[in-house]
Amino acid sequence: MSLAWVPYADRAEAERRLKSSPAGLELDFYRADTDALPATIDEVAFYVLPYMKGPAVLEQAADMPKLQVVQTLTAGYEEFLPLLPPGVTLCNAAGVHDTSTAELAIALTLASGRHLDEFARNQSEGAWRFAFGRALADQRVLIIGYGRIGEAIERRLQGFEVASVTRVARRPRSGPPQVHAIEDLPELLPQTDVAFVIAPHTPQTERMIGARELALLPDDALLVNVARGKLVDTDALVAELSTGRIRAALDVTDPEPLPAGHPLWRQPGVLISPHVGGASSAFAPRADRLIAAQLNRFVAGQPLDNIVRAP
Repeated sequence: MSLAWVPYADRAEAERRLKSSPAGLELDFYRADTDALPATIDEVAFYVLPYMKGPAVLEQAADMPKLQVVQTLTAGYEEFLPLLPPGVTLCNAAGVHDTSTAELAIALTLASGRHLDEFARNQSEGAWRFAFGRALADQRVLIIGYGRIGEAIERRLQGFEVASVTRVARRPRSGPPQVHAIEDLPELLPQTDVAFVIAPHTPQTERMIGARELALLPDDALLVNVARGKLVDTDALVAELSTGRIRAALDVTDPEPLPAGHPLWRQPGVLISPHVGGASSAFAPRADRLIAAQLNRFVAGQPLDNIVRAP
């Protein structure tokens, strides 16, 4: 019988959250809020990684002789690849964070445009300071990275009366809806008021938004990055923000965590949240459903979902 490590404190929690224990699979448990892992390192075949603990959770992977599958609870997976042993399948959590990350993308956009961060600071002083805001209504929106989360962002834009939504992805599609190629960015950026960055981090997308791309954005445009910090050239962003010409709302930065003395913190028109796109009440039920489905597929010998590296 195969053994799976799951990020639950005990069997009772696992059965409550997974709704049942997959027949034909033994479970071992660990608390995701600690660094302690189960003692069954020689037996584990299916390892569900803890959420947001970084690549260190795979440092012992080479000592897991029966390991067959690693399941992340993040959509991003590039940091785990260097530690993944040969012959082990890696699955990511595509779909788990769509709802939460799309909500945050919209929230950051609204908060930036309507000065909610400034008003929150004013409240601590008891200061009543009027400021005219920028609505989402009538804005030209560009979604850079039109995958599942990009689609979720677009669904949430319905009802905000945006002027238009333009989509960009690695592979262009005639549609509907039409999806442009990454190579079209130079002609699309000058027609953009709000640019959502939600592309995956790959060698090809690293620093895809640099000085040239930022300069193409119109005055007072907003860049919203809820993907990975490395997709944007931080030095170029700091330089552009320092002029006050554009704004940015960032859930991710490069470097990350952003050091206290980093100049990005102090630029005008920037709103920064600490990489919390997936960290909401929407996470746990969707993660639990993915884990349960993947464990059942594994036991049944069926193809797994979300395979990002095959053995």
